[in-house]
Amino acid sequence: MTREAPQDELARTVREHAGRLAAALVRLIGDFSAAEDLVQDAVVAALERWPVDGIPDRPDAWLFTVARRRGLDVLRREARYREKLDRLQWPVPAEPDERLRLIFTCCHPALPRSAQVALTLRLVCGLTTAQIGRAFLVPEATVAQRITRAKRKIAATAIPYRLPAEADLRSRTAEVLTVVYLMLNEGYLSTGGEVASQRLVDDAEWLAALLHELLPDEPEVAGLLALIRLHRARSGGRFGADGGLVRLADQDRSRWDHAAIADAVALLTRAARRHRPGPYQLQAAIVACHAEAARWEDTDWEQIVLLYDLLLHLAPSPVTRLHRAVALRYTAGARAALDELDELAEPLAGYHLLHATRADLLRDLGRPDEARTADARALRLTQNPAEQAVLHDRLRWT
Repeated sequence: MTREAPQDELARTVREHAGRLAAALVRLIGDFSAAEDLVQDAVVAALERWPVDGIPDRPDAWLFTVARRRGLDVLRREARYREKLDRLQWPVPAEPDERLRLIFTCCHPALPRSAQVALTLRLVCGLTTAQIGRAFLVPEATVAQRITRAKRKIAATAIPYRLPAEADLRSRTAEVLTVVYLMLNEGYLSTGGEVASQRLVDDAEWLAALLHELLPDEPEVAGLLALIRLHRARSGGRFGADGGLVRLADQDRSRWDHAAIADAVALLTRAARRHRPGPYQLQAAIVACHAEAARWEDTDWEQIVLLYDLLLHLAPSPVTRLHRAVALRYTAGARAALDELDELAEPLAGYHLLHATRADLLRDLGRPDEARTADARALRLTQNPAEQAVLHDRLRWT
């Protein structure tokens, strides 16, 4: 028995069950490479058949059956897998934290960050190397090489397929959250195609929700999930009818999902009650200040500056200082904000948003020629088509 489903539901179903299947196969077979091959074959088959036949009533069993058949084909050529594959029987014994173990293994600190991201997207989310490459503007061969090296390192160094010990859990959770945050940023501010970008945001939310389900007492997990959902709730106003990027001040806030904003704020409030503040909670709180303002003029800039001060205390970075300077413009004026940016000229010399922000401030201060120079430099530094269009317009009209 099957049922038709829209494309987003199909993708979500494949992603969820591919992650479960990968976790089960790694646990039962103990071989990352073999498990990855079997999962990818099952995912490809699902993406070919389900749009035609509909999503089966038991998508997990359907994927498992395809993976097992593929494994039996491999066995005919490689007898050494027979004993391991014979252990695969449906239904696979359920283990609530098996996907969490898989995520922690993929995000082991012994692996380079780029490999952590690629391996997580491939094994846990079911993306192909081509999809990962398109999302991050990296050649498919490079992605495949990163994944291969990561799997070899897991095998060579005997990285265990398990949750970290209690003493290491919080620091290792931070590694996993960093990977999910990178996925969010790449999807939300991507230089890649719209479909690839949206898929990354979808996967980031799915992983954050999974982590929150399995680690409900970790406030930073809830903070990151709230941050993702707040961004997604406002996505309806980010682009105009022509596909161009719309500045926050000019967005139609009626297009925002206010119910989703309220839910995300409630999630963030519950996390804050644990009195363990962290960077993701603070970033989510800043976005919530914007999301809850009925109009641009109602934005609580004083609160936003204070939140940035706390964020700089916990996780100092030049980019955070840049964002604080943007808020400072509305509390202390353009001159004070520009003074802040001037101190960031060296560490952020190659960052396009520094120059685009300087251009805005210079216009406020009546210095249009310098503003054009700053916008032109920002244009040279960004590869994002939506941002390029905004900068072209500014250069055309100033």
